[in-house]
Amino acid sequence: QLQLVESGGGLVQPGGSLRLSCVASRVVLDYYSIGWFRQAPGKEREEIACISSTRATATYADSVKGRFTMTRDNAERTVYLAMNSLKPEDTAVYYCAAERLSLTCHGGMDYWGKGTLVTVSS
Repeated sequence: QLQLVESGGGLVQPGGSLRLSCVASRVVLDYYSIGWFRQAPGKEREEIACISSTRATATYADSVKGRFTMTRDNAERTVYLAMNSLKPEDTAVYYCAAERLSLTCHGGMDYWGKGTLVTVSS
């Protein structure tokens, strides 16, 4: 059973930066697709970044492209989401999710963390 734990959220001013981490327990991540998702109050959950099991680089939603960078360190069983130029509309609970041997990320992935809250406000 894979467990995911996110950290790094908090309150940041517009234009600021944060780096989120997602640590996986007990398994290596080499064969997993891993994604970052977020859900803002009153809105549907949104996939924002994904590194699939067959790719070394991430794909991004248009809403975060050029501002967010996702990386993974399989040896450390950790994925990161570096967020720059944050905007108030980035305020949301951020989740990481994973699925073994999946070719893509999607809203029904097998394993989810509990999320970490990011608030962008002055």
